[in-house]
Amino acid sequence: MKKIILVAFISFLWFNGFSQDLPHLNEPVFKPGEVLKYKLKYGFVSAANGTLKVNKSTLKFDGKPTYHLSAEGKTSSAFSLLFGVHNRYNSYIDQDTFLPYFYSETIKEGKYRRNDKVRFYQKQRKIKGNEGTFKGASQTFDLLSAYYFARNLDLSKIKVGQSFNMTYFLNDEVSTLGITYLGKERIKTDMGTFNCLKFSPEIKPGRIFRKDSKLYLWVTDDGNRIPVKAEVEILVGSVTLELTDASGLKYPLKKN
Repeated sequence: MKKIILVAFISFLWFNGFSQDLPHLNEPVFKPGEVLKYKLKYGFVSAANGTLKVNKSTLKFDGKPTYHLSAEGKTSSAFSLLFGVHNRYNSYIDQDTFLPYFYSETIKEGKYRRNDKVRFYQKQRKIKGNEGTFKGASQTFDLLSAYYFARNLDLSKIKVGQSFNMTYFLNDEVSTLGITYLGKERIKTDMGTFNCLKFSPEIKPGRIFRKDSKLYLWVTDDGNRIPVKAEVEILVGSVTLELTDASGLKYPLKKN
């Protein structure tokens, strides 16, 4: 269950990319004060909850103002008895480029503990992590900055079936993840019905996923670009992540 929860939350952060530098909107689709809450379900059972926030920041890196992004995920009381997870993440990103300068995470999963601090030097394509210095791409992201940058991508020329890649740094490793755009679809949630953009991120079969498992992600087709639902089949059953509350949004959330 630990790996299922971790993969579901990471995949839901909507990794996305282009073959060259990622084109983004000039104005962010979010603002300080935004709070998004999600619930992870294993079948019909609530397994975990997650909260993402955009906070005001007085910190500057290289003389540039930043946004402070934060996220917290933890198992529900029932699943905590089997395997407790309580993770916290923080990222400071440039207010103009949305690229990360600093990232930290505090991981508590059962008896496992991990505390990471990562410094990004985008111009030098360099990353300093716990285990040394790594070479990044022209744009390299952490877990949180990838999510918020992806919401700001310029998708005006995207075509159905188009696939992308993104470079990210996680657990002292530089990796890429692909995602395919599947088109537009209306999706029903407990919060209402939304017009969405549908994506399918890559997953690797193994101890969690079947060979034919597919991960699907639905993002609101409006000014906010909020992921409202993710769904994936696993070896036994399925896992769903769904938006349960959204406040402090920059634009009204459009429901049908």
